[in-house]
Amino acid sequence: MSKHQEIINYVRSLKSGTKISVRGIANKLEVSEGTAYRAIKECDSMGIVTTIPRVGTIKIDKVEKKSIESLTYAEVVNIVEGTILGGENGIHKTLDKFLIGAMTYDAAKKYISPGSLVIVGNREDIQSLALMSNCAVLIAGSFGCAENIKKLANDKELPVISSSYDSFTIATMINKAISESLIKKDIILVEDIMESDVNYMNMDDSVGKWRELLRTTKRDKYLILDRNKKIVGIITLKDIDIDIENDEIISKFMNKDIMTVTPKTTVAYTAHIMGWGGVELALVMEDKELVGIVDREDVIKALQYALRQPQVGETLEDIILKNFKYEYNELGRMHFNGRIIAEMLDVIGTASWSSLNMLLSTMGIMTLRHKNNINVSVDSITTYFMKPVQMDSVIDVFTEIVDMGRNFSKVQVDMFDCNKELISKLMLSAKVLKK
Repeated sequence: MSKHQEIINYVRSLKSGTKISVRGIANKLEVSEGTAYRAIKECDSMGIVTTIPRVGTIKIDKVEKKSIESLTYAEVVNIVEGTILGGENGIHKTLDKFLIGAMTYDAAKKYISPGSLVIVGNREDIQSLALMSNCAVLIAGSFGCAENIKKLANDKELPVISSSYDSFTIATMINKAISESLIKKDIILVEDIMESDVNYMNMDDSVGKWRELLRTTKRDKYLILDRNKKIVGIITLKDIDIDIENDEIISKFMNKDIMTVTPKTTVAYTAHIMGWGGVELALVMEDKELVGIVDREDVIKALQYALRQPQVGETLEDIILKNFKYEYNELGRMHFNGRIIAEMLDVIGTASWSSLNMLLSTMGIMTLRHKNNINVSVDSITTYFMKPVQMDSVIDVFTEIVDMGRNFSKVQVDMFDCNKELISKLMLSAKVLKK
């Protein structure tokens, strides 16, 4: 075992909340500080340690799939620019909800539930009640807390945080952070949809055995292993024609072109590669070990689910573009029709030039992607505006690909008002990103 892996295993064995440092690990395991630093950085990327300002690097429990609405107390400390008065070992825990303790002691009992963050002032009774109810405490107004509250927080491993802001401002800041985390929703990764229970067959097995497995398990995709238990191919339903005899060897029909991804590969990228290569099944590998499989059907379902998530926050582009309908023709031209909404206005009540520029450039990029599903990076944009646009004005946008090469493409975007008068003209140059 290498020193690098030894350090990672040591960090995994630590109790959650344990502080670690490069020098401490180097002295403990008798390795160089450079080796310790690289191993800790990898632990950070693996999600088993985290670095918190004013606290340091600590061991945390790896969360396989974090709720997009959840925040950790460490994140709350940064959001409210607070200081930790006690319960530092619980700083990595997540909060389920937050509430303002502006009520009497008896009334607060009805609302405080475990896992909450209670925002309160210099009221020792509510602070104590929150900690006894397994809740963290956020003290507004730069107030401190009594020593018995600090001791209780340390015993319960629940943080007591102090912030200089008032209760309303703190609640607003946390709510904004949750909204931003909705917009930065978890990108669906392969590890979220992969199947860990892998089915396999031996290369000497017959087609008849595969058909029997298909009938009993309803699964048509299998890995093919050789005598040394190494993966040599994949067999799927499309590889076996109906007229193939049952006594034929399965390895004669297997697909030897194997696609591999990692657990951290995005589903969108996996779908792109599967679509272009006509791949039905991909192996999920981590540290040269097979950890699961993912097929095209799972990928498509995951992407459809992502588009339908009701809890996902909307970006500015989403808000603007959802008011437009579009049509596409085979010549590579697109026609968008929609109206100017309030979110696009500037201080004088007309559509801002920056929002119109974003709208036109996004439509140009959509046209390129619609043409042949290429990924592009904008190289340059030139826009000419002829006249301002009022709120609720209905506009038509026409896009046309004027040049498409191997490395660069150019799109012309024209915007017209309801009287067919030209509002703006944009020329976009984009670089094609190759995999």
